Amino acid sequence: MTPPPSRSGAGAQPWVPDRPTLARLRSAVQECRGCDLYRDATQGVMGEGSTSASLMLLGEQPGDREDREGEPFVGPAGGVLHRALDEAGIDPGDTYTTNVVKHFRFHTVGKRRIHDSPSRQQVAACGPWLAAELALVHPAGVVLLGGTAGKALYGSGFRVGEARGRTEEWPAGVIEPPNPAPWVLATTHPSAVLRARTDRQAVYDALVADLRVARDALRG
Repeated sequence: MTPPPSRSGAGAQPWVPDRPTLARLRSAVQECRGCDLYRDATQGVMGEGSTSASLMLLGEQPGDREDREGEPFVGPAGGVLHRALDEAGIDPGDTYTTNVVKHFRFHTVGKRRIHDSPSRQQVAACGPWLAAELALVHPAGVVLLGGTAGKALYGSGFRVGEARGRTEEWPAGVIEPPNPAPWVLATTHPSAVLRARTDRQAVYDALVADLRVARDALRG
């Protein structure tokens, strides 16, 4: 049964299935009214990949292509991420890719839909979906792709540049992890490579280097 619509900001928990599978999560997120983003987005976009994956890749939110196609990281940033994973030596079959926020936030310019970062309230409202994915996948490690993903776990004081490229213990107090808790590694979002006006190769190389740290952590 679909829960009744909640007031904006009340959070996604009423829509999260009690015994989630990936198929059930993908179906349930389409009914989510935990924040206002569902009103303009085409659909909710749940994660993709192996539910026995060792590594979870956690980004910000779906983009324009992801919103239309219903899969995470299928747009240009996804192409950068997949190439970087290959260069880092990470098996894509051993990854689960998702976003902190499950609906696309945007504004329009003519016919174009332009990305807007989700608010802190929208990130918090989506937290139960991420908690359900973590419990389902139970990864050994989580790579935080960008500042929004980092703030979802560490709070508003998180800065990618200060935290990137090293594994850390799961932070307490924001999103409850499975037991045992996965380690966490922060890096830039692959869209940062696309936005770089100078030294784009250096930005990309730094992303690959961070992913190699994750690879080595997985190998123990």
